[in-house]
Amino acid sequence: MSFSWKENLPKELSDKVTKVESMIQPRLEKIDEQVLYNQQRVLDLFRKHHVGEEDLVPSTGYGYDDIGRDKIEDIYADYFKTDDALVRPQFGSGTHAITVGLFSMLRPGDTLYYLTGTPYDTIQEVIGLAGNKPGNMKEWGIKFKTTELKDGEVDYDQAKKDIMDPSIKVVAIQRSLGYATRKTFTMAKIKPMLKFIKEVRPDVNIFIDNCYGEFSECEEPTFYGADLMAGSLYKNAGAGLVKGGAFLVGRQDLIDGAGSRLTVPGAGKGEGATWGYLRDIYQGFFMAAHTTGEAQKGMVFTAALLEEMGMQVSPKWSDPR
Repeated sequence: MSFSWKENLPKELSDKVTKVESMIQPRLEKIDEQVLYNQQRVLDLFRKHHVGEEDLVPSTGYGYDDIGRDKIEDIYADYFKTDDALVRPQFGSGTHAITVGLFSMLRPGDTLYYLTGTPYDTIQEVIGLAGNKPGNMKEWGIKFKTTELKDGEVDYDQAKKDIMDPSIKVVAIQRSLGYATRKTFTMAKIKPMLKFIKEVRPDVNIFIDNCYGEFSECEEPTFYGADLMAGSLYKNAGAGLVKGGAFLVGRQDLIDGAGSRLTVPGAGKGEGATWGYLRDIYQGFFMAAHTTGEAQKGMVFTAALLEEMGMQVSPKWSDPR
């Protein structure tokens, strides 16, 4: 006897579900290919770095010589093709990691420039565009500039003028839409952004807010020259298993600077206990490719079913995610 979860649905809905399942199958197969590719890279790195049970033992106190922490940071750096990484439970959120990264690169009188328009609300507070909390960039004399998007895309003509401000030291790209209505920037859109920045301002550091982006494609912005990138451990890279924390990956000197900003100059990234987080961080990274792919499949199915019901959906089920 066979059973189907659709048996208890109204026939009209059951028929729509069956139609949608057939329609999206080629898309689901492409996601499976992406998952297998990314999973193979993770497995290869676990083998390369000889991940073992001893790496799951957490440290306390200062956290000096935490071999499990150092190894997962080497794995992150290898996966994202960067010099080094900070993978820490001490980061309170992705926004915290972004803030540490940006403040470590900027000094009073410098300008932070966003190529992808005004960032989302929590970053606005960090910059000083919203609210007036102590310690924001405005208070420290760090200026902000952006080129607003044009029809949801980078306005390269205007950006070419705006980006020439010599006080600009960091150019930032926000990959996800945040709370805006634009589409998320896929790698097909980010690669031209990186090329543009390197051609017109090769002297600046390129920063990527990659939250929600990891493992969603087979390539990452750091493959194409991004200097520093941030993401959250309790989103994609932690597969929903890691209970807190975030990460930075990037150029060696920038990670060293971020380490000093996160802890203290001198100890830098050599300090920071992992408490009970290491097992979750390793398992989360191991599961990240699969979990992200399953989330994408769920979104594709939901979008397709809602479209079949006559609703307007953005992004559409067939759009890149």
